[in-house]
Amino acid sequence: MSIVSSNLAPQLFRLTPLEQLHTLLFTVPNTDETIILPTWEEPVPTSHLQAKNQYQSADPNNPAWGIGGALLVWIASIGLIVLMPVFFLLPYAWARGFHSGMPNYAEAITEFALTDKTAVLLQVVSLFPSHLLTLILVWALVTRFGKQSFWPAIGWGWARGFLLWKCVGLGTLLFIVGAVIAKVLGGDKPTQLEQIINSSLLARYIISFLAVGTAPFVEEFVYRGVLYAPLQRLAGAPGAVVIVLALFTLIHVPQYWPNVGVLAAVALLSIVLTVVRAYSGRLLPCIVIHLVFNGIQAIILIVEPHLKPLIPSAERGAPAVSFLLSLMGSLN
Repeated sequence: MSIVSSNLAPQLFRLTPLEQLHTLLFTVPNTDETIILPTWEEPVPTSHLQAKNQYQSADPNNPAWGIGGALLVWIASIGLIVLMPVFFLLPYAWARGFHSGMPNYAEAITEFALTDKTAVLLQVVSLFPSHLLTLILVWALVTRFGKQSFWPAIGWGWARGFLLWKCVGLGTLLFIVGAVIAKVLGGDKPTQLEQIINSSLLARYIISFLAVGTAPFVEEFVYRGVLYAPLQRLAGAPGAVVIVLALFTLIHVPQYWPNVGVLAAVALLSIVLTVVRAYSGRLLPCIVIHLVFNGIQAIILIVEPHLKPLIPSAERGAPAVSFLLSLMGSLN
């Protein structure tokens, strides 16, 4: 604040000496009155929200949320992926004559879920609302239900050394290395997810769309966004990298065991993305790398059925198919 006192009569002050370019008239009606003038350091808020948050700045490496809220969002995201396919599948199974009182119900409905093309398609479609609800949960936590801006708080921005083309190149390199690891260590060991994606062309196309349309954003927002930031504050960058790697890989073990090659490829992707997040301090490079990685595999999934008549060795695309699904975190 600035305090100005005056015993002067009304007078004319010239702000510049250059031919009266600017003039400003100050009138003091009472010579004993002290006038308090606001200074530029303390702007007057224009709204209640601006008044509340004018001194707050969003820092993606020092977030407003804590580890408790981050873990709740992570658990909820897993629960949605597990339960949403059940909600989609059970009404259809009931209409086809499956009910809890029938003999060997669990085994019968499990086989039905993996062999009936419509049942498989329903499970694939259920991924979209699962991803959408997860994004809503992430938004609610990061913005505290709209009290701060989402993009600065989550780390949406480029970082020095990790601009667009470098991220595209790194995503392509990761795809090549990951595919080699999956092939060498895992061979052609089949998985249940392979059966799902090979069940129909429509299921294959929907998964390819989700691989680039929602999966990179959901997984990066949850693991390298919501989880990593408070873990870094709690355990430091090395500890946060290890914990995020463990959580990301652990949830895929039941899906892909005993295919060690796919699990190793998943771990490679996770550690590279988390190290990029730790080094750059931003989430956008991770999303672009993940998007490029999934995009290459989505193209392979779409093109592969049309190549089978031309290339006999393309009859089974286990590494590409399994690897893509593992990175999407889908169909648990």
